[in-house]
Amino acid sequence: MSRRATGSRSLTAYGTKASYEPQQGVRGYQRAPRGYQPVFAQSVSRHGSRAATGGKDGDLVLALWDRAAAEGLTPSGRQFGPDVRTLLAAMDTLGYGNLSGRGEQELRGAAVRLHERLPGLFRRIAAHSEPIDVVTSGEARAVASGDVFTGALTSDDPALRFLVRPARSDRDLLYFHKSAGGAAYRDYIDHDQRLATTLKDITDQPATAQAARRVLKRIFKPAFVRRVADGEFSSVASAVDVARAVYGLYAIAPSMSAEMPHHRALPMGRYIAPRDAAWFGYLSDAEDFYEKGPGFADSDITYRMADVLLDDFFRQVEAKRAGTSTLGAELCFTHAEEIIPLAALMGLPGSTEAAVPGRPYTYANNAWRGASVAPMAANIQWDVFRKGDTYLVRMLYNEKETAFKQGCRPVSRGSALYDLDELERCFGRAS
Repeated sequence: MSRRATGSRSLTAYGTKASYEPQQGVRGYQRAPRGYQPVFAQSVSRHGSRAATGGKDGDLVLALWDRAAAEGLTPSGRQFGPDVRTLLAAMDTLGYGNLSGRGEQELRGAAVRLHERLPGLFRRIAAHSEPIDVVTSGEARAVASGDVFTGALTSDDPALRFLVRPARSDRDLLYFHKSAGGAAYRDYIDHDQRLATTLKDITDQPATAQAARRVLKRIFKPAFVRRVADGEFSSVASAVDVARAVYGLYAIAPSMSAEMPHHRALPMGRYIAPRDAAWFGYLSDAEDFYEKGPGFADSDITYRMADVLLDDFFRQVEAKRAGTSTLGAELCFTHAEEIIPLAALMGLPGSTEAAVPGRPYTYANNAWRGASVAPMAANIQWDVFRKGDTYLVRMLYNEKETAFKQGCRPVSRGSALYDLDELERCFGRAS
């Protein structure tokens, strides 16, 4: 699924399940000033595209589809059950939650482009035998992402093969929402009444019920849709629950394209119109916005725990400057639950504005979009350049040169490079 083929609205509809695309070409990056040489690279990447983490959505819709099979299916709805079973069988074979073929492709491409972007760095790493540190959350899809990424890196440059350290896991760094440091955050998710009320009010808008009925009418005949809406099958689910499950299958299908016949994603769009996919994509984004992103303007509970990851970025670069680190690069592999709050903490594009009281998050009043903030294989990278005792840092966000937050001054107007001393001042790390 390319951005050109789908358009930005369609891409947005996939939320954080959107497939990855680099946002800038390798040849478009600014050059470091004369005399500066690349000496270090630091990156944190979300795992690549994957199977759904479970079969709940498929099981839910199939339970209802089986009830309707005798008399309640539309012509297109008759193909819905077989399509869902094909998708579920592929995910079951791959393993729920595991990295898919598309995810492998995303990670391999990112590794090759990293090498193309910094050939001088990797020549230096090989010449000085500088280790490349690989750190993961310990979850299978993050571990697999690291393996695929480093495999592509060493295939592209065999001189690096014995410099890539065995991957290690650090859950406090790369799975902090589930570690000890995320205890207050988990309490917020489980018990905060304002959060629960806000998300319920957003979901319970009339537009949700209307979109749900339109989704069901693509699969089931009108009389059967009325029975669902009237609660006759409450043991299965409500109409909104069923429609959200259909959306969930629609959203994950592109991630499984490599596992499908002819390596093409199942055309799940036939069961949900673009405007309805966009609505359910918005509901998904709203949940991620309040639970992981900028959230409420008077609270930083959703993202302050990401400080451990931002601190690691600084520590690695500062150690390089101090001469206490021999690393040539550190490559980290994690999850959306870490990328989204880190983006908010750093004030990255799209993650700068929280929701104020009385003004709930909508697409009309806020730029935050899951598909651009944390698609599959989303990444934040720092490239470090040195001249004498001066160190400059360039940040890439999904491979696009990106300015640091407001208040940080680049080395010159319009430059993507920042003096490390200036970044320490701007982020409150200077003594």
